[in-house]
Amino acid sequence: MDTMRDRFAPVVTRLLDEDPRVAVVLAEIGKDGFTEALRRHPDRVINVGIREQLLVGAGAGLALTGMRPVVHTFASFLVERPFEQVKLDLGHQGVGAVLVSAAASFDWPAGGFTHMAPGDVALLDTLDGWAVQVPGHPDEAETLLRHAVAAGDDKVYVRLSVQSNARGRAVDGEHFLTVREGHRGVVVAVGPLLDAVLDATEGLDVTVLYATTVRPFDADALRRAVRGAGPDVVLVEPYLADTSTAAANDALSAVPHRILGLGVGRAELRRYGTLEEHTAAHGLDAPSLRARISAFLGAGTPSG
Repeated sequence: MDTMRDRFAPVVTRLLDEDPRVAVVLAEIGKDGFTEALRRHPDRVINVGIREQLLVGAGAGLALTGMRPVVHTFASFLVERPFEQVKLDLGHQGVGAVLVSAAASFDWPAGGFTHMAPGDVALLDTLDGWAVQVPGHPDEAETLLRHAVAAGDDKVYVRLSVQSNARGRAVDGEHFLTVREGHRGVVVAVGPLLDAVLDATEGLDVTVLYATTVRPFDADALRRAVRGAGPDVVLVEPYLADTSTAAANDALSAVPHRILGLGVGRAELRRYGTLEEHTAAHGLDAPSLRARISAFLGAGTPSG
């Protein structure tokens, strides 16, 4: 199966063909995927070289002229390194872009901490007006990319990962999906962690919501789920733990509730290892999730 990033360049190449507003801005990474697009659209495929601040600044400049820029590199180089440009060149100037990242939290452990970005979504949460899409499958990535590019002049962050669920779901770029219904708590699984959450909660009497659009946070879906399953909520996110805890608390402000935020820990894992080893070390593999979810919800008894 191809990865989300494998799907990225072909989808955006088609969008370049379909919409004369679309432009692509790269910082060396990913340029090989746009060789044909560059031949067909030399004025709208721009590689600025290894200059991440310029990457975002150039995208903002294109947006100021009425273009719809798609800006791409690894997450740490797209959100963290040029954060001032994201804040000012896009946010302060009131223009939008589609930022599309790769490498996620620890997709390439051999690259070291410079190529990891577990704090990217939390960092964007300090800014106003960003939509955040976290697909869990290449098919969903294609759908959400198309939604993002078509979203007028909005500021959208699309977070691609090599981690993937076994199959795609019918995502719409707005709402959580109810994947399983139960009565002893709600588990919100974000993006590529859905399969691990489903394995972890097999036989437990819990509702599982699937989130690929995490900003805006689907407060209505969470409130509906809590009415049927009770006020205990577990958030399982493929980035920094507790990133969405405040959003969930706001959604349930009128309801007495408990929330457990699971995700990537703050401690840096300095032995690079494999992606699977990092997943297990952060407690995001199915056995670890089952133990933590069951302990919090008291949901260890299988449903009848």
